[in-house]
Amino acid sequence: MKTRSGEKIKLTSIEELLGVPNEEVASEIEIDKIRCFQDHPFKVLDDDKMAELVESVKEKGILTPVLVRPTGEDFEMISGHRRMHAAVMAGLTMIPAIIREMSDDDATIAMVDANIQREELLPSEKGFAFKMKMEAMKRQGKRTDLTSNQNGGKLETAEVVGNESGISPNQVRRYIRLTELIPELLDMVDAKRIQFTIAVEISYVPQNIQQWVYEYIRENGPIKPKQIEILRKYIKLEPMTQRKLIQIFNDSQVGAKPAVKVTLSEKKLRSYFPPFYNNYDMEKVIMELLEEWKQKQEKADEENF
Repeated sequence: MKTRSGEKIKLTSIEELLGVPNEEVASEIEIDKIRCFQDHPFKVLDDDKMAELVESVKEKGILTPVLVRPTGEDFEMISGHRRMHAAVMAGLTMIPAIIREMSDDDATIAMVDANIQREELLPSEKGFAFKMKMEAMKRQGKRTDLTSNQNGGKLETAEVVGNESGISPNQVRRYIRLTELIPELLDMVDAKRIQFTIAVEISYVPQNIQQWVYEYIRENGPIKPKQIEILRKYIKLEPMTQRKLIQIFNDSQVGAKPAVKVTLSEKKLRSYFPPFYNNYDMEKVIMELLEEWKQKQEKADEENF
């Protein structure tokens, strides 16, 4: 039966199922008065599942009310972004909603908890969601008052978040590390072009160097954990350039020949060039001479053959 605008819908809540009195009800509110949750980490895609949801809404309406909180004259969506999007696509202007007063941190935790168990979540979605929830919990001071471990000690925030999501605290931290990646690399992780464990290691690399890593992967394909391991060691020892990074990755590929290192001091090189030549000018001349030498060697080999 269709409800009138503003008519309240009585729900059977978890509290009621447990025998706890609860007067929370849902009301029909205007969709135009609902704004998305700030920095909402979960994507709302117009994919096949959304198309199915839109058809369901057209046929049956919104069966499960969304959860919002009041923000002055409007509302902020806590849980139900996909349902609201489907309602808009289906041409609805009203949507059933539970209106609940919530603090910023309570709203963040509720928003993450309502979405984090979805099977199709991307690594980036989990990363930003876990980060938002942990930051909110820490602001609330809930590092020690939520639950205890088997020995009676209090759990750390990552342990609480992991327990509530069915993963280890270290895995929670690994997902959060993904938020340190530049967007281009994070997109590659979501597209499964970069393995999760390798992406975590790349997240410890400065973001300006991450850009070079991205360009290398884009041009050459996937990289191995060993390559990132060697890169991170070099970064600690000396300034990194894009050319040096390419050399490191190429030399550390499986089956690559051992690198041959030739060192020429600047003082020695300067004796062969005019004083106004800079490093680029000297390098250009050296490469031209090497190319000329290579051609002569190839010609000599052909004549001897």
